[in-house]
Amino acid sequence: QSQLVESGGALVQPGGSLRLSCVYSGFSLRHYAVGWFRQAPGKEREGVSCASTGADSTHYADSVKGRFSISRDDAKNTVYLQMNNLKPEDTAVYYCGISTGALWSNVETMCIQMAQFSLGEWGQGTQVTVSS
Repeated sequence: QSQLVESGGALVQPGGSLRLSCVYSGFSLRHYAVGWFRQAPGKEREGVSCASTGADSTHYADSVKGRFSISRDDAKNTVYLQMNNLKPEDTAVYYCGISTGALWSNVETMCIQMAQFSLGEWGQGTQVTVSS
C-alpha cells in the first residue's frame, strides 16, 4: 500500500525559512497532481499550493504568494514546499496530498476541492510553528 510521508516541519522564528518534503512510496508520482495543504487549530484545512503533473501549472493561496514555492522531483517521487519569510499565521500542520492528474481541469480547482472534500491520498502531516 502506497504512502505519503512528510518531513521538515519545525519551530522557526518569524522571517525564517523551512523546506518541507513529501516522499511517495508508490510506483511513480508522475501521473499525479500534487499539493500542500495546512490546517491550523480551529480552522478548516486549506490548499497552500498545488502543482500539475510535470509542474506545468502551479497555484498558490494568496496568503503565501511570493513566499512559498512548490516543486516536484518525479525521479525521487518527492514533492517539496520551500517556505520563506515565515509568519506566525503560517503555523499549522502541513499535509501533502496527491490526486490523479487527469481528474482535474486546473490546479486551483484541485487545491480548493481536495482541501474541502478530503479527496485523493494524504500524508499524516508535519507541524510547522512560527514563533519568537
